[in-house]
Amino acid sequence: MSAASLVVAARVVRYYYEEARDEIPFDPAAGGENSVPNPVLPNARRFLADLNCREVKGRSGGFQSRSSIMKKTGAQLLVDLLESHGVDLVFGYPGGAILPFYDALYHSKIRHILVRHEQGAMHMAEGYARATGKPGVVVVTSGPGATNTITGLCDAKMDSIPLFVITGQVPTPAIGSDAFQEADIFGITLPVTKYNALIKSADDMAEKFEEAWLMCNTGRPGPVLIDIPKDVQNAETDVRRSEPNLSDRFTKRPEVKGDLEALANALNNAERPLLYVGGGAINAGAAAEVRALAEKSMGAVTTTLMGLGAFPGSHILSLGMPGMHGTAYANKAILECDFIFSLGARFDDRVAGRADLFAEQAIKAHIDIDEAEINKRVTVDHYVSGDLKDVLQALLPYIEKKDRSEWVNHLEGYKQKYPLAFESSNEVIKPQQVLRSAYEASKGKAIVATDVGQHQMWAAQYYHFDEPNRWLTSGGLGTMGYGLPAAIGAKFAKPDDLVICVTGDGSYQMCIQELATIRQYNLGVKILLLNNSFLGMVRQWQELFFEERFSESEWQYNPDFVMLAESYGIPGRRIVKPDEIDGGLEFMFKDDEPALLEVVIPADEKVFPMVAAGHDQREMLQFSDLARLMTEKENRK
Repeated sequence: MSAASLVVAARVVRYYYEEARDEIPFDPAAGGENSVPNPVLPNARRFLADLNCREVKGRSGGFQSRSSIMKKTGAQLLVDLLESHGVDLVFGYPGGAILPFYDALYHSKIRHILVRHEQGAMHMAEGYARATGKPGVVVVTSGPGATNTITGLCDAKMDSIPLFVITGQVPTPAIGSDAFQEADIFGITLPVTKYNALIKSADDMAEKFEEAWLMCNTGRPGPVLIDIPKDVQNAETDVRRSEPNLSDRFTKRPEVKGDLEALANALNNAERPLLYVGGGAINAGAAAEVRALAEKSMGAVTTTLMGLGAFPGSHILSLGMPGMHGTAYANKAILECDFIFSLGARFDDRVAGRADLFAEQAIKAHIDIDEAEINKRVTVDHYVSGDLKDVLQALLPYIEKKDRSEWVNHLEGYKQKYPLAFESSNEVIKPQQVLRSAYEASKGKAIVATDVGQHQMWAAQYYHFDEPNRWLTSGGLGTMGYGLPAAIGAKFAKPDDLVICVTGDGSYQMCIQELATIRQYNLGVKILLLNNSFLGMVRQWQELFFEERFSESEWQYNPDFVMLAESYGIPGRRIVKPDEIDGGLEFMFKDDEPALLEVVIPADEKVFPMVAAGHDQREMLQFSDLARLMTEKENRK
């Protein structure tokens, strides 16, 4: 056999040997299906053992050992590692420092989505992760390519979204020399990642990759980043596998810690319990357990902005969203409950504006996977740390089934007395009506991604979610520009599902270039654009709290959004009258092609209810208060 043939044979046999070993480990003592010997393994072992003892003459006339034949470059190994963890889709943008990886990716089965901006890649990966529960993977180059990921990293860190980010870096000898497209992305991203690493040797690739992957997925999810110099990508290594060098608290499922029986007794003794459910319930896959707890305890349920869908919005026990723009009845329940139970929520300032006054009459309990969140803003009487699904499964046997119909009926009365309200019109389109009609037209089955602002709050109020992973929004960071790319990521994740991007004319223009991504990959994303020619939420605050000084919140110029969409090959329509709503939605939903529906709405339309920042639920403003506010404003003039 020639040297070249032997090299090829060695690589082929090595490949199938590793595949067979991974898929059917041979352990006769274990019993079961995995005890069946794989016929590939013995012959492969004999061939490789024989090869170990031989030298192969290379083309240059020198000799190569078997170990050098089997080496891979860092870039090739990185692709293998991604594939070994089931990654089949990455979002990215190539550049000089990451080209070795892209060259290795060329022969991979992993599908690469070419974005138009690195921030778009980050939000697409977030949308993909939220829709699937799996990590979203992003690949970018060094310097500006890497720094363009910062907003997405911070967004994912605050909302506990698993992202795996790979950045190229200048060659190791050039690090610290202000080389072209050099940025210390390791140092820059320390505050906005759960884990990051600068990989200085191809031999370290497997270990650092496994550490990052584990950190991304273990405990409270979050973003991780590995920074790989170009020479490390090109260097060869025979270290193909490695165990992560991390402490047990990162490598093992979190233990359930706390007094379950005492917590259960507190709930059992309550007359007016309220379950306060956050995004942690979705991350934990605990929707079924949350529902079981609610129905067994007959406790009312309020779901945060990040927790929408963790409990069915159409359920009789559901009160919708609490807090700054939550429902009146959810906020009144916070004021009147005698036991409030946080399930994967963090008492953030948009819900507990005055932490010292939050549900001050109630016994407070908290379950969270992240112990740092317990007693961070609101001091609680009972807490248990651990994965929410595990904790609830352990807790449910202690919960007594009780009839709390008096409490439920009391809150039902609040739903009738203080409903979400707006003033309808025959002349102008009200955004609330559009969102309500979109909910009805889509039968409540869509995945909805939003940007940030008034439209986000109207969507949260009027589009009800009965399942988790159907609502994608930027909650903690409040990132304008999130919605369109997040919808794209969700459509890649769930190609057969209806995906709607609800956006405003301000947010939409921040990542509008990703319309090209929609068209290139023929994605049937539906864009519902609410256009008031203002930064709507900024305007609302300026009107209510800054005596109508609309400083730099009005767009003096907006493009023709329909014509712009059509320039990307995306059909569009603009509606201005209420009798056009049904026809506009029919146009948008008629097929699985992408479409834009621009809806012109009044600039002075406001989001109610509203609890001003730093205030508590007792100071909630409702739509019915608007006339009084306007009268007071006129009197001040």
